[in-house]
Amino acid sequence: MPNAEISISEQCRTLNISRSLYYYEPVGETDENITIMRRIDELYTDNPAWGSRKMRDRLILEGNKVNRKRIQRLMRLMGIEAIYPKKNLSRSNPEHRIYPYLLRNMSIDCPNQVWCTDITYIRLQHGFVYLVAILDWYSRKVLSWELSTALDSHFCISALEKAMYHYGKPEIFNTDQGCQFTSDTFTEKLLSAGIRISMDGKGRASDNIIIERFWRSLKYEEVYLKEYESVIECRENVRVYMDKYNNFRPHASLDGLTPSMTYAA
Repeated sequence: MPNAEISISEQCRTLNISRSLYYYEPVGETDENITIMRRIDELYTDNPAWGSRKMRDRLILEGNKVNRKRIQRLMRLMGIEAIYPKKNLSRSNPEHRIYPYLLRNMSIDCPNQVWCTDITYIRLQHGFVYLVAILDWYSRKVLSWELSTALDSHFCISALEKAMYHYGKPEIFNTDQGCQFTSDTFTEKLLSAGIRISMDGKGRASDNIIIERFWRSLKYEEVYLKEYESVIECRENVRVYMDKYNNFRPHASLDGLTPSMTYAA
């Protein structure tokens, strides 16, 4: 609950959240659409190759009255699309430069060699927010993350600046081709620091597999177990999970070590 003796601005600084997140109220979607979006998120986490047709068919089998146009709109709102090789018929912003994928057949054998990032949808009890995270590819360590109510580049840039402030910079930074990461403001941050940019091939899930696996862990070990009533509650629970993931949870792929131990080593 808000503390009347402390200003809203001071509380936001203490919680490390923006005022827009503090005042967030879900608008624009019916309770029915929010419920459908929650189910789409679950289905997509397990079946990232499913497009709007298969989503529609599965939801109809589960008793929902939906059509493909509705599913397409909700998937766009959630910032997700089917992951499978397909013709690049359109781009969200054709003026943005697309960089080649640099990691194929590369041996990644030390921290700060490659960082990667992505955005995912996080459900709330009566709405949703977006989460961006930056991971070190070698150690799986979460270097920074941010929540936002808008699917734009600002919170992505904030996460990048935090990661670089605390951990320096990588040799290569890998993203998908989303307009948040192809924007001039984002890529200029990388280029001005001498960081090489790598981007996933269109529709290739394996190109950014490290963070795709992390999203799955986050969803099943945290998000799907909770019913966040507010953005502040969501942020605090995600913060606790990130700390546990980095510093307590052992990884088989890291020989039983934690990401923080592997990064430090």
